[in-house]
Amino acid sequence: MDKNKDWLYEITPKNNLFDLNLKEVWRYRDLLFLFVKRDVVTVYKQTILGPLWYLIQPLFTSVIFTLIFNTIAKIDTGGIPPFLFNLAGVTSWNYFRECLTATADTFKKNQAIFGKVYFPRIIMPMSVVLSNLMKFGIQIGILIAFYIFYVASGSLIRPTIYILTFPLVILCMAMLGLGLGMIISSMVTKYRDLTFLVSFGVQLLMYVSLVNLPYKEFKERGYEWAVDYNPMAHIIEFSRYVLLGEGTVSYFGVLYTVATSLVVFFLGIVIFNRTEKTFIDTI
Repeated sequence: MDKNKDWLYEITPKNNLFDLNLKEVWRYRDLLFLFVKRDVVTVYKQTILGPLWYLIQPLFTSVIFTLIFNTIAKIDTGGIPPFLFNLAGVTSWNYFRECLTATADTFKKNQAIFGKVYFPRIIMPMSVVLSNLMKFGIQIGILIAFYIFYVASGSLIRPTIYILTFPLVILCMAMLGLGLGMIISSMVTKYRDLTFLVSFGVQLLMYVSLVNLPYKEFKERGYEWAVDYNPMAHIIEFSRYVLLGEGTVSYFGVLYTVATSLVVFFLGIVIFNRTEKTFIDTI
């Protein structure tokens, strides 16, 4: 064969480093919705309580936090009922955690599918974010129900006008969880140890993300540095502020969180796009 002869067809990757390939994702939207449905339906399939686990987990976690941190340790939550304070933090944290941990093993968990059929690989982590958004919506509904209960009981909690920005808060959580998850998933293809470190690291991160402690507790003890550069701490504190009218919010925290979420998200896309071209040879 003449080596100088041009090929009639050449198959090359269509996406560049920063390309989300949205046109192709739109063409595969049916597959995206199928993965979302799979994630929602099959998680608790053949369980007795089924989707009720979406509600049980945050409720029980909030009860335990209330008993340990507020009843025993006497942590003051300002004017917010302790249970509602913890439920708001746990609900926001759960969405970020699920997006991160479920995306972190995308390549490893789906290597059989990726090795047999082509579709835009970004669909898989996107389906995780969308399916978890549905779970998050259910848990927000429970938060609203308890909010109404406490208001009816005479509590003075009130949302702020900034509640209109709550969708942007959710977007920041999604970008942060998705970006970190894609970065970790890409690294897991070469370093399997990260699989074991993710769950451990996420548990440690929760305790410096203001899930069960107010910001003032860190500040009074001189440990505010432990949360000032943690974007999830600012997200959860801002969530409490817009939903319950109590919390410490700064312009630095808002700008820092938005900037960090965008940088992590686009960095995740870059690394994910590079890894998807060769991961099947290393995993």
